[in-house]
Amino acid sequence: MANKEFKKRDFVKTDEGNYQLEYTKSEIGEGSNLIIEQKSANGEYSVVQIPIKRHNENIFIVVDQPIDGRLIFE
Repeated sequence: MANKEFKKRDFVKTDEGNYQLEYTKSEIGEGSNLIIEQKSANGEYSVVQIPIKRHNENIFIVVDQPIDGRLIFE
């Protein structure tokens, strides 16, 4: 499985007041299984339930507060 790591600073605040991270389908792939893991202070990862939205050629991870973590995809 491939993954993309992200940092809190990578998130962009939206007009709705939440934060989102954007990827393109070309980066992730069409129909990929997506898993989001949050990185803890000690460097360990744990799976979290976070909404993932798809629109046209883009994939958005939407959170209330930015997190450090990674997106795992097949």
